[in-house]
Amino acid sequence: MISVAPFIIFLVGAGLVAITNGRLRDVLAVATPVVAAANLLFLDGQADMHARLFGYDLTLVHADRLSMLFGWLFTLATFIALIYGLHRPTKLEQVAGLTYAASTMGAVFAGDLLTLLLFWEGLGLTSVFLVLARRTAEAERAAMRYLLLQVISGLLMIAGIVALMTQGDSLTMDPFELEGLAAWLIFLALGVKAGFPLLHNWITDTYPEATETGTVMMSALTTKTAIYCLARLFPGTEILIYIGATMTLFPIFYAVIEDNLRRVLSYSLINQLGFMICGIGIGTELAINGAVSHAFAHVLYKSLLFMSMGAVLFRTGKISATELGGLYRTMPKTTVLCIIGAASISAFPLFSGFVAKSMVMSAALKEGYEWIWIALLFASAGVLHHAGIKIPFFAFFGHDSGMRPKEAPKSMLIAMAIAAAFCIGIGCFPALLYQYLPYPVTYEPYTFEHVLVQLQLLLFAALCFVVLRVTKLEPPERSGVNLDAEWTYRWLLPILVRIGRNTLEALAVPVKSAATQSINGIVGLAMRWNGPQGFFARDPVMSSASLAVVIVFALVLIVHLVRGN
Repeated sequence: MISVAPFIIFLVGAGLVAITNGRLRDVLAVATPVVAAANLLFLDGQADMHARLFGYDLTLVHADRLSMLFGWLFTLATFIALIYGLHRPTKLEQVAGLTYAASTMGAVFAGDLLTLLLFWEGLGLTSVFLVLARRTAEAERAAMRYLLLQVISGLLMIAGIVALMTQGDSLTMDPFELEGLAAWLIFLALGVKAGFPLLHNWITDTYPEATETGTVMMSALTTKTAIYCLARLFPGTEILIYIGATMTLFPIFYAVIEDNLRRVLSYSLINQLGFMICGIGIGTELAINGAVSHAFAHVLYKSLLFMSMGAVLFRTGKISATELGGLYRTMPKTTVLCIIGAASISAFPLFSGFVAKSMVMSAALKEGYEWIWIALLFASAGVLHHAGIKIPFFAFFGHDSGMRPKEAPKSMLIAMAIAAAFCIGIGCFPALLYQYLPYPVTYEPYTFEHVLVQLQLLLFAALCFVVLRVTKLEPPERSGVNLDAEWTYRWLLPILVRIGRNTLEALAVPVKSAATQSINGIVGLAMRWNGPQGFFARDPVMSSASLAVVIVFALVLIVHLVRGN
């Protein structure tokens, strides 16, 4: 069979969903990723599809093992999210979700930077509607801030591509050396979407404000598209090791003190991205395999956790740790599914996180990055604390909030069950994932040493949580706003703009005064000689001639100045 460009399937699906209603619309929405999966089955793993736009040759599809794996991942994530969204389907969410998925698929299979740019811009423009669909004032403000950061990322990408074109360099999706302005601009463009330190706040600002379905889709697609691009364009770039290690560490402290559980998961997402970026920076086959497999596993268990918190939000209208608790009584299925996601992200043996994350850590130790390995080990313990324990404990156990909501709707439970099945399946049978990784895998996760070390780490992390709770040394859960790097552009930047404006206004006063005096002097001189009482006004002929001479002289002077410039 002949396949088509994967993004086309999602665009056609979005168009059909836009012109239909009711049950048919829901069926078409869920069927679109199924058709897309069938299309991927017949996509040649080495195929290229080309097009020509504005005189440029574009490679719309370049398929290899790396792009195919992410293509399957994004198709699966979209399918799960669309099923999850059937609890309260809206045309805006479904159309935005499908066009958003089309953008991610286009970016993943792009064979050149111009094609990547087209879909890179589409990522931000389509996903912003998943935030606006919540229709709250907070969501609207977060959406505008989110869009601003996405536009900045796009502008950096454009500037980098233009710089490459002026240098006559190739625009193919081949690895870069991080040298020169063009490479740095593209690197920063990817860094915005990947949530690099100081550029990460759009994640914690936007994800908690999106709809239940929107948060699931955004957590799965945007940042992982950036991870794919980093793996494609900057493998083995050493600075990524230290950027990734930093990303694994600082979110832990924010997640511990955060009250909003969806924001806790957003900080946890940044922490997990750090493991992937660190693996890409190491750049060996083992490290790249680890980063890619971790991305695959992370999409599934993070989606599961966001879905469980979305179900809580849908049934209770609340998402703060201080307001929740005791929900296991009436939401037992959601509780169990959430615990599976928590066990996966914490890398318990027999769950997906265990067989993926450990590859990056093993690569760091093997390549002599002992301090990085220690940082990743500490970060792994922190993950158990804020995501593995805090999320299910405060939402479903903890103190009794007195709320007795209904169990999550069936569509939510089905979507969560699919994600949970993959978390357990990959954890128990890692070869199911390993066989599709970019490089051949010889790594064996279930060795006695690895299992023992990981269980010791998890048990001591759990013990630490219990001790801190019993001794009341753990920061208490309280509602509030925690200042992060966003302070620089939401508080400091407006102050700097105001100071700059006042300074310019102060400088403008003497300039304006001097200009006014000069103009008045010139007008006075002209009136003395050419005014009604002036020298040339005494003779009408002389007055007209002098006026004509002045006009001609002024025109000649202007032409001379223009041509001289």
